[in-house]
Amino acid sequence: MRRTALIGLAALLVGCSAAPSTPVQGVRTDLDSRMGTRGAMSCTVTAKLIPTCGAWWGIAPDIFTGRRVDAATVRAERRMGRRADIVHVYHRGGELFPTPAERQIAQGRRLLLINWKPSMTASWAEVASGAVDHRIDILAAYIKRTFPGRFFLTIHHEPENDVRLDGGYSAEDYVAMFRHVVTRLRSRGVTNAVTVMTYMGAPNWATKPWFDKLYPGDDVVDWVGLDPYADTRVHDFAGLVNKTRPDHPQWPGFYRWMQSRFPGKPIMLSEWGAFERPDMPQFKPQFYASVGRQISEFPQIKALVYFDSPAAPRGDTRFDSTVAADRAFSSLAGGPYFSGTQVPVR
Repeated sequence: MRRTALIGLAALLVGCSAAPSTPVQGVRTDLDSRMGTRGAMSCTVTAKLIPTCGAWWGIAPDIFTGRRVDAATVRAERRMGRRADIVHVYHRGGELFPTPAERQIAQGRRLLLINWKPSMTASWAEVASGAVDHRIDILAAYIKRTFPGRFFLTIHHEPENDVRLDGGYSAEDYVAMFRHVVTRLRSRGVTNAVTVMTYMGAPNWATKPWFDKLYPGDDVVDWVGLDPYADTRVHDFAGLVNKTRPDHPQWPGFYRWMQSRFPGKPIMLSEWGAFERPDMPQFKPQFYASVGRQISEFPQIKALVYFDSPAAPRGDTRFDSTVAADRAFSSLAGGPYFSGTQVPVR
């Protein structure tokens, strides 16, 4: 890692002491005993929710199954044998969040990562010009009234494949939209949202001429995220976070690019997953094992949030699709790197 990135990250990792352990709501208490002692007193959490020890362990549970998020979270935690630090949920348009079920999840020492597309009809340019300000204001009042705790918020994640050169969907329009939504929420009193700018993590989009213009700015972005998946080009965790392609030789890989572009800013894998490979039944367990071996080589990554779905757009990303995969994933989840810092009490 570059020395500037290490210095910058160290500057961010100054925070308050982690809170003492409490029982997890909705999940058997024996899960905590199986995790062992977590949250050593030397490990802290900053105001921007950066853990100073290791990285957060998160889940987007049972996506595309129709299960309610609270039931899906409990089920995922039982399947992987530990409590999730982060639960990823999705909203769009005029939906109000956190919902009662999501607030209940957050009561059990979990952080919410809320993924919101402010409009499915208005363009980015229109949102930036105030087309859904009434919606933003209603949401802000709802958050202030119902949820004082800190949470992660990403605005219209993975914008790359939505960029168009006209019609209000340019990279500049995305920046204006993101900035407008965040600054309006803050001006209406939502100061507990830790903002995340989430990229797709694909080299073919990262080499577009407009790609570098997508970033909204340090004043409205607290974390940067990417959503990489282990397809047939990926063999291990290092290859996942630094994907390259022969047809895009100028691209260095996302982690390398983020180190250079955002030295010191925490990185989140806001979605990541491994697709089932019927011809390679050992791929998932081998891939999960590589995460445990290699994660310490990427210290700027401070959160991993797994996308758990039997029907993801390009395949089955369930972490327990086989017995061997389940064992490898559960071993990784319970490892010390992802157990060093306690989620603070809300």
